[in-house]
Amino acid sequence: MRFSYCPANPPESMTHSAQRLHHRQEQIESEIAALAPWFHNLHLPNGVETAPGHFLGDFPRYKWQALAPHLPARLDGWNALDIGCNAGYYSFELARRGARVTGIDVDPHYLRQAEWAAKELGLEKAIEFRQMQVYDLADEDEIFDLVLFMGVFYHLRYPLLGLDIVARHTRRTMVFQTLTMPGMEVYEDTWDHPINERDALNAPGWPRMAFIEHRFSSDPTNWWVPNHAAVQAMLRSSGMEVTAHLGHEIYLCQPASTDAPTRAPYDITPELRSASGRAVR
Repeated sequence: MRFSYCPANPPESMTHSAQRLHHRQEQIESEIAALAPWFHNLHLPNGVETAPGHFLGDFPRYKWQALAPHLPARLDGWNALDIGCNAGYYSFELARRGARVTGIDVDPHYLRQAEWAAKELGLEKAIEFRQMQVYDLADEDEIFDLVLFMGVFYHLRYPLLGLDIVARHTRRTMVFQTLTMPGMEVYEDTWDHPINERDALNAPGWPRMAFIEHRFSSDPTNWWVPNHAAVQAMLRSSGMEVTAHLGHEIYLCQPASTDAPTRAPYDITPELRSASGRAVR
């Protein structure tokens, strides 16, 4: 861990306040170590970082820096949902802008980190962390002004089911991010093709996803890797309108009008209700 000041052994001349600060930093370092491993590198007020040697760099700070200018500077009165919140980096940033935040994750280890960090940052009253699957949202009545659906889609065994559920819980804005295949091609003529004309399915830019049968990046929970065209197509089909592509793999969306021709061509509610086993809005 990195510290901005305080020697390992405080001199006798150190003031009581400095000694207290030193001991508090030692305590924080110990608590961070006890909560390891960390995937989010959180920057705490005293200069300590939770994962300064992260293999992805200062993650996810650089992703937030790409996204932050495209969200309202103030989110007072908004309720926000952070799906796959991990240790809470995005939840904390949204709370700082005034949102009331719900952070969900399946891993209790990361939720313990998030709850601890929320107290260190003085944000525990603005955020509720809950252990739940994305599919469990089908059982929830609350609709969210802002939904962050980042770094989760490709971990889902049933990704389109998850996306359909999330889209129905988005009132204003969804931020979607997923691991993607290389290439930005988009095949435009996807509206209809005769059943014996299938060559288009192999054309560059046809919406497709690679299925990961075993592991990808040594992770058995990486199930699907879509291409850029598939990301856009699935978002449209789930009822979202892509308003911006924010650089690498991040898509800014809003709900499309109820009669938008880009939505699924028939009412998917009965199928969605049956697939989720719940009453879906």
